[in-house]
Amino acid sequence: MLAERNKIQIKVFYTWNHPENGLKYDPGFGRNIEWDIPLLEGYKYEFVHNTSKNPGTRNHKGIINPQLLKKIEQYNPDTILVNGWNFDSHLKCLKHFHKKIPVLFRGDSTLLNERNGIRKILRRIVLKWVYRNVDFALYAGTQNKKYFLKNGLKENQLIFTPHAIENARFMQPGVQYNNAAIQWRKKLEIDENDLVFLYAGKFEDIKNPMLIVEVAKLFSDFPVHFIIAGNGPKEKLLKGRAGKNVTFIDFQNQKMMPVLYRLSDVFILPSKSETWGLSVNEAMACGKPVLVSGKCGCAVDLVEDGKNGFVFQSGNVDDLAKKIKAMIEQKNNLKNMGEASLQKIKNWSFEKIAEQIEELVLSL
Repeated sequence: MLAERNKIQIKVFYTWNHPENGLKYDPGFGRNIEWDIPLLEGYKYEFVHNTSKNPGTRNHKGIINPQLLKKIEQYNPDTILVNGWNFDSHLKCLKHFHKKIPVLFRGDSTLLNERNGIRKILRRIVLKWVYRNVDFALYAGTQNKKYFLKNGLKENQLIFTPHAIENARFMQPGVQYNNAAIQWRKKLEIDENDLVFLYAGKFEDIKNPMLIVEVAKLFSDFPVHFIIAGNGPKEKLLKGRAGKNVTFIDFQNQKMMPVLYRLSDVFILPSKSETWGLSVNEAMACGKPVLVSGKCGCAVDLVEDGKNGFVFQSGNVDDLAKKIKAMIEQKNNLKNMGEASLQKIKNWSFEKIAEQIEELVLSL
C-alpha cells in the first residue's frame, strides 16, 4: 500500500530466509505453511541471507544477517523502520543507524503478563537501553503505548499506527462468503438453529484452546455448538477431551478465512497471553461479535462490553460461560452486535497505518 500510494519510496529487507517452494515450517501449527495470497508483489524487497544455525523468530540468535547493515547502507535510506528488536540483526540495526538517520521502530509488546521481581527490574533496564536507540515508536494500541512509556520513550516519540488486517478482503464479497459458509455448515452437520462459537488459531498452550473444550462441556444440553479450527501440538489432547458439541477443522489458508469466520455467530479468543490478537480484527471485519480474554492486547481497544462482545477473565471457565450465556440470552441481538464490530474495525485499517507512516517520514 505504501508503494502504491507513492508518497514515499520504500524497500523491504527480509531477514528470515526466503523459503524454498514457498513452504515454511510453523511450529505453532506443527506443519509446513505456504500462504495462498501474494505477499511479495507491488514493492521493492530483498531477502538477506540468514546464517543462523537455528533460524526463526523464537530466539535472539534465530536472525543473523552479516550483510544486512552493508546492504541497507548501499540502499542509502533517509529513514529506517525496524520491526521487533529481540533478534541479533534487528538490534544491531537500531544501534548502528541511531544518530545517523531517524530510526523508527514497531513492536506490539505489552505489560499484561509482566511479573514482579528481579527479572522485571533487569528487563526494564535492558529495555530502556534498547529504546534509547529509537527516535519514534509506532504503537499498535493502548496496551502497547503503556509498554513504550514504561520503558523510557516519551509521548512525543509515539505515533499511533493501529494493528490492522486487510479489512476489505474480509468484508467483501460478503454475500458470496455467507453462502459458502452456509453450505460448509451443512457439510459439518451443524444444526442451522444452533448458536455457533468459533476459535481459529494454533493449538498451543499459550493460545489456550483447551478452555473452549472445557466450557463446551457446560453447554452440552444447550442448542450451542463450538468449532475449533487449526492444528498444533495440543491437537490430540484437545480432540481426546472434546464432547459431541465440538467440531474440529484443520488449518485453513488465507483465502478461506473470511468463510471460516462466517461459520460462526460469535468468535472467541481465549489466549493466556497475546500481545494483540489479529484474529479478533478478522472476525470483526466479518461482522462477528467477539469474546476476548483480558490477557489479549486488543481487548481494551476493540471490545465494548455488551455492545460488540465481552471481555472475560483469562483462563476462567466460569466467567467465559457467564459471557456465553449472555450471548445466548440476547441471541436476537447478535446481528446488531456484529454490525457494531464491523463499524468499529473500519477505523483500524492499513490505510491509517500508511497515512501515519507517510506523515511522520515526510515531516522528518
